[in-house]
Amino acid sequence: MKTWKDCVAFHGHECGGLTIGYKASLYAAELLKLEFSDDEQVVCISENDACGLDAIQVMLGCSIGKGNLLFHMRGKSAYSFYNRKTGESVRLVLKPTPAGMTREESFAYLQAAEPQALFAVKPAVIALPEKARIFHSYTCDCCGETTGANWIRLAGEQKLCMDCYETYDRFDV
Repeated sequence: MKTWKDCVAFHGHECGGLTIGYKASLYAAELLKLEFSDDEQVVCISENDACGLDAIQVMLGCSIGKGNLLFHMRGKSAYSFYNRKTGESVRLVLKPTPAGMTREESFAYLQAAEPQALFAVKPAVIALPEKARIFHSYTCDCCGETTGANWIRLAGEQKLCMDCYETYDRFDV
């Protein structure tokens, strides 16, 4: 298993946000018996796009490119973890931290706390997503850029990317 130092090296500096992701990774690994994911065995759905995600990538092998790090943006320090091998899942939600701390005090608090003290354990509310798909690619007839089939729109005989396609909606004028 990777270490805190590995997370800092990847992220570039120590901070409270990185600590949150690090502790969430440790806790999820303990609760779901997770190991580093070399493919899509472990899935994380994050409700934010903050520093903690770098630790989750390092510790559990979840990444956007592999398709096992997904975003459900809600602005919350909450992470749902899934173990594809067992079908088990958990949603970890950061508990409120003590008020009135300086940035340094907050960092020290997060570093010293056990993961169990930092996170509320809840059931994952989003079903385990399917594995990432690979789509055929098409060239947009307008801009000439290659786009995955799922994002091509037909306009008459033309195949257009979403940037070039003009939506038609008679109610949203």
